[in-house]
Amino acid sequence: MTATDHAIELVTTAARAGGEKKGEQIVAFDVSEQLAITDAFLIISASNERQVGAIVDAVEDALREVGAKPIRREGQRDGRWVLLDYGDIVVHVQHEEERAFYALERLWRDCPAITLPEDVTRS
Repeated sequence: MTATDHAIELVTTAARAGGEKKGEQIVAFDVSEQLAITDAFLIISASNERQVGAIVDAVEDALREVGAKPIRREGQRDGRWVLLDYGDIVVHVQHEEERAFYALERLWRDCPAITLPEDVTRS
């Protein structure tokens, strides 16, 4: 089983929105074979708490425009790691220190990467 086309479209939309707000190290993984609850993870880094919030707002706005509604949002109050669960995808917006400490890429390294558009990955 692989991530659905719909999940890949959502990941691309969210990644673009995060990139437009200067998100860094944007990567996506197809976790559909390991997890029954979602198809893809998107991870975006930010250099400070304010930027985390700006990226989260941009991602939510962009996904709302394409008709996606979040099931759950966690971590907003602290602004260090915000998780946005859209069912088909889960978006992790992390302060760069949390990103380095928790190393989600290491945990999901056996999952195939989802290729993101070049304009997103240039950052």
